[in-house]
Amino acid sequence: MTDAAPLAPPTARTSPPLAASAMRIFDLSLGQMLWSRRSVFLGLLLGGPIVIAVVLRIIDVLYRAGFQINGARTGGGTIFGLIIWILYIRFIVPVLGVFYGTALIADEVEDKTITYLFTRPISRSAVLLGKYLAYLVCTTLLVLPSVMIVFFVVVPTGGGSIAQAFPSLLTDFGMLVAGLMAYGAVFALVGTRLKRPLIVGLVFAFGWEPGVLFFPGYLKRATVMYYLQALVSGVSRGAGGVNQSGRAGGYHWPVALVRCPRR
Repeated sequence: MTDAAPLAPPTARTSPPLAASAMRIFDLSLGQMLWSRRSVFLGLLLGGPIVIAVVLRIIDVLYRAGFQINGARTGGGTIFGLIIWILYIRFIVPVLGVFYGTALIADEVEDKTITYLFTRPISRSAVLLGKYLAYLVCTTLLVLPSVMIVFFVVVPTGGGSIAQAFPSLLTDFGMLVAGLMAYGAVFALVGTRLKRPLIVGLVFAFGWEPGVLFFPGYLKRATVMYYLQALVSGVSRGAGGVNQSGRAGGYHWPVALVRCPRR
């Protein structure tokens, strides 16, 4: 009798590279995010600045003197800068970060689908990275149309020039992307570490961050908004007599008195 051939040793199960795994998760997650009810709701929220921009444009057409801030005529570039700071950076960007960032992993855990991801030969870091990249693309696609429409509606008011203000638009959009990256990373960590991450995220974004305004010292450095302010070289671009309080050393809302004189 001949001896049986020895069995080949089992091959080790190797994981694909991090980049390839992350791109697979990215492709899967992006479609889910874009067509989710969350995106529909937040898309409607992003229509708010557009409505405000249209109202401001109508007021500018009806009143020849246009807008005045602190007694000086204000151009469309200044108004657009205030909208970016007050509506987008101080409100919309944190909202997007909270609702998307905390749900990157928490939704998978609540739906009990996280097991199917981890049973595949994909590292956990690739899962988180792919979902985070999908979040960045999804939120950018939501914010970009809103910002562009507001820009083209508001900037021509008061004799503003679209061509002259376009470099500021690129700067503002880069700042918005930086805010989305920062808030998304913070709230993704919250979603992976804490229970009820949405509540914790809302308290941090709209409780802690505005609340440190009333405390002296270095507490404001434990906020994302403090570092975003460092990117602002003048919230209103220094035009129209607006009080510039958005410097890195302060943590104040831009104070502006807007008047619409009658014809």
